[in-house]
Amino acid sequence: MTLSKDRRIGRAAILLLLSDDSEQQFSVLENNGWKGCTGNVGSMDAHKVVAAIETAAKKNGIIQTGVYREVHALYHAIMEALQGVTRGQVQLGSVLRTVGLTFAVLRGQTYENELEGEWIAVSLYGTIGAPVKGSEHEAIGLGINHI
Repeated sequence: MTLSKDRRIGRAAILLLLSDDSEQQFSVLENNGWKGCTGNVGSMDAHKVVAAIETAAKKNGIIQTGVYREVHALYHAIMEALQGVTRGQVQLGSVLRTVGLTFAVLRGQTYENELEGEWIAVSLYGTIGAPVKGSEHEAIGLGINHI
């Protein structure tokens, strides 16, 4: 089992998220046979963040709607990324916090051996803080799960 540097899906998800030239980044990803999408979400409700990312992944063909293991893998990757943004406590509105996030979702094979299957990565970057303008700070999170 070998994981080469250019097939690290988490690294690629973060680079896509932070890239000023996402078109160029997408072309690199497509060369690896990966699928990806990006988007934005802001909310005081964690379930709205999950829903926005899940909807974007379904709309862009990253996951298949009717296949439970794909939706389930995405859910766990989202929750892991949210734990990074919220510092381990996935609570927002109930503790008077709000987020404004950009996200990237990637899916593809990360190992040279195709039998290892596909993986999904979710990266989040943006702000979190009190729901008062100027009372936020930057945060980043990454979640990776096998499909």
